[in-house]
Amino acid sequence: MKIKGTTALVAGATRGIGLAIARKLAADGVRLVLPWYDWPEDSKAVRDEFSQLDAGHIFIEADLRNNRAVENLFEGIRGATGVLHILINNIERGGMPIVHGSYSREINREQWRLEMDTTLLAKRLLFENALPLLKKADEATVINISSIAGLVGRSGPAGLLFSDGYAAANRGVSSLTETWARLGAPTIRVNEIMLGLIDTRHGRSTRGWDALTEQEKSDLLQHTLLERTGTPEEVAQTVMYLVKDADYMTGSVIRLDGGYVAGGEKIPLMPDGIL
Repeated sequence: MKIKGTTALVAGATRGIGLAIARKLAADGVRLVLPWYDWPEDSKAVRDEFSQLDAGHIFIEADLRNNRAVENLFEGIRGATGVLHILINNIERGGMPIVHGSYSREINREQWRLEMDTTLLAKRLLFENALPLLKKADEATVINISSIAGLVGRSGPAGLLFSDGYAAANRGVSSLTETWARLGAPTIRVNEIMLGLIDTRHGRSTRGWDALTEQEKSDLLQHTLLERTGTPEEVAQTVMYLVKDADYMTGSVIRLDGGYVAGGEKIPLMPDGIL
């Protein structure tokens, strides 16, 4: 897919993974639509950074969990460009057990709904509103960003970082990926990147990581075959592959987890046998 001169909506671009993706796309000549809502200081810094590029990037305040707000967002996109080529569905919110504790705590009264609405509902609202604009493009692509929490849940070393609601919401993302790939075919490719421990998401640059003991951190890294956390830039590079080079891939999931899901089990030496 030739992406210079195309338009991409990048959700969650105010920090971390979303920001790394936005920078990569902008460097390749893509015009960006960057919705923002919370993290006001980060949002302002991003608006200041991309405004200086003089590329016509669009900044719209929108609560992506709110249907009317998302409709207004796409009304703005229609008025500005009339078409959308790339949707980076990178929005999530997950409470970490090591930080938040149980859902039964008073402070967590709304936590389950927040995880579901942000991680799952917002993705659906974005895709459904984007679909008419994506169909106007000769070629378009959607990338859902999810988590291995949908596979491992609150188990093993990562059980301290993945809450039940976040895990359940991410299990649902893969179902949507397949459904949307069918809806978008043949001109819209829909794929998913399932993340493991990334520095800014359940990794070294998070409050949850700082709350872990040294042994708990070691257990997580030892469970990961590559024995390290990933970086936002590595996620962005994978996004660029799916956008630019994976022309024959749709309805697929790439697990970018450093081997966490495959880790934890040791391969025994081959026995001599008894025959």
